[in-house]
Amino acid sequence: MSWLIVTEKQKAAERIAYFLFKDVKKIDKGKLSFFYSPSADAYVLGLRGHIVELDFPGEYRDWIKTDIFSLINARLVRVEKEKEIISLLKDLAKKVERVTIATDYDREGELIGLEALEILRSVNRNLKFNRARFSAITKEEILRAFSNLESIDFNLAFSALARQEIDLIWGAVLTRLVSLGSGRLGKDFLSVGRVQTPTLRLIVEREKEIENFKPEKFYEIYADFGFIARNPSRYKDLDSAKKVLSQIGDFAVVRRFEVKRKSEAKPKPFNTTEFLREASRFMPPHEAMEIAETLYLNGYISYPRTDNTVYPESLDLIKIVRAFLNSSFSKEAKLVLDQEKIEPSRGKKRTTDHPPIYPTAVAERSELEEREWIIYELIVRRFLATLARDALWEIRLAELESNGIRFISVGRKLVELGWRAIYPYSDARELEIPLLSIGERLRIKDKKIEEKKTKPPPRFTSSALIKLMEKLDLGTKSTRHEIIKKLISRKYIRGNPYKPTALAFAVIEFLKENAEMITLPEMTAKLEKELDAIAEGKKSRNEVVLESRKILMEIISRMDLKKLKELRNLKEEKDEKIIGRCPSCGNELAIKRARKRFLGCVNYPNCKFSAPLPQKGRIYITSKICEKHGARILKIESWTFCPICNYEKLSQ
Repeated sequence: MSWLIVTEKQKAAERIAYFLFKDVKKIDKGKLSFFYSPSADAYVLGLRGHIVELDFPGEYRDWIKTDIFSLINARLVRVEKEKEIISLLKDLAKKVERVTIATDYDREGELIGLEALEILRSVNRNLKFNRARFSAITKEEILRAFSNLESIDFNLAFSALARQEIDLIWGAVLTRLVSLGSGRLGKDFLSVGRVQTPTLRLIVEREKEIENFKPEKFYEIYADFGFIARNPSRYKDLDSAKKVLSQIGDFAVVRRFEVKRKSEAKPKPFNTTEFLREASRFMPPHEAMEIAETLYLNGYISYPRTDNTVYPESLDLIKIVRAFLNSSFSKEAKLVLDQEKIEPSRGKKRTTDHPPIYPTAVAERSELEEREWIIYELIVRRFLATLARDALWEIRLAELESNGIRFISVGRKLVELGWRAIYPYSDARELEIPLLSIGERLRIKDKKIEEKKTKPPPRFTSSALIKLMEKLDLGTKSTRHEIIKKLISRKYIRGNPYKPTALAFAVIEFLKENAEMITLPEMTAKLEKELDAIAEGKKSRNEVVLESRKILMEIISRMDLKKLKELRNLKEEKDEKIIGRCPSCGNELAIKRARKRFLGCVNYPNCKFSAPLPQKGRIYITSKICEKHGARILKIESWTFCPICNYEKLSQ
């Protein structure tokens, strides 16, 4: 029986073909290529993701002439996106009797497979079909999947289609409405969306908290015993602190001293959210996901889109670790295998579609691009760390007293590295204090008052924002990084941590006043639950889409469109990357470009501080901070540096 296997990408098609068949031939047809096994009479074809896409009919394309309310209720049409692939599918449909859909196993992958199947069956209604589900593109996993073929999950595909419809309708209607009302068309249009707008509001509201925050001074008292101890009280005024300081004698008595050992749990397995949070140390989340997908397609890691944080019992963890004994991670693999009993860590989320992200093949640095290696190494080390021993800390707590004034000091010493010997990305700050005896008298070498200020909440880093989006059900594991990328590309936010632009403030404030529901995570979270209901077969796609149209109609009906004109006079902010504070005036310091790139103060021309930057190589802003200047550490190829330290060095 002639057979067609359809995969989501060309690379997956090639690997699957060679795993399944011994006599594979590559066949070129125009700009396309596919694979054929004469002995099995089997074709393997890779798509390019979605080969059709939803759109509005042609009569709705004119933004100015189209009535917004008719756009809400418009019938959507499917448009051929990859015409050559669709033509090839139709040709192959005439030659084969059965088809296996082998696209990625998630909502989007199920829909992509269904799109291909519908095109095939439009030519051959008698075509038999089934589904191959796998979590890694390795020979073992592919052979297992094709030995246990399943049915297509139509409900899962319909839930993805409903998401497409809702996102298209809401995005098009709101974007057109706000853009037209504000007179911002063409490349300057104002993007508004079901997920991106609530996410943007989180960033704007945090910025308002920071701007409205009024720091309050307070004072703390410290004593130096050869180690530093702090008086536990905070003093609101300097006179009170001075009064207490004057009461402190030359000696203090140890009133309490405890030594405890505390284990520090190893990290949980990577799901998509935690992976992107950790990867954001090195690069933007969308770049990390692109690299992870490349590694997956090439068989180095498992499927990177997963909610699961519990390894399934079917996964042979020991076998995977042993594979690394003769690799760059041999030392780390041995640390895991030398344990009497290996117990993997477990997260709270357990699903049955895909396992947590884990390495599926051994790679060496020379086999991968530099940034691919960074992500691969992160995933390997995380996997091994989840199987290692817990770290063990010795905690020393000292309480001292001088003339009735208490001091406390807490020491931390790492006595067993455990998983920390494998996973170096997490901070492990130690603070040693000596062994003390209760009643022991210690000389106070120095005592002082330190003035401090309360601090505002921090801006969101990509890591913190992705975590909050997950908590609030904003977007999915597959889309959160893309939402952040879109907010940056539309110039709503800049830097990392993210700072909203004046445009972001204006759009969010208008929507809050006129259509606040659009800006609330609750509305988006409710729709996500509706999509889950479709996937579970509890609701129909048409029912959920119709309800979302009604909600949108109600929102638009209540909007005061005249107020949109307030957005017309906003000036675009320059696309600058903030790396820290100006050492001259304290304003933000940004990477700028005139004829050459350089560091400059955003307060120019009031502040004329500037510093040179290397002109060659792409600059990456890392998440590491210079302890001396508080500036972001920059990276160009293998060189990492603080730009202000570098400037001071060049100035000497």
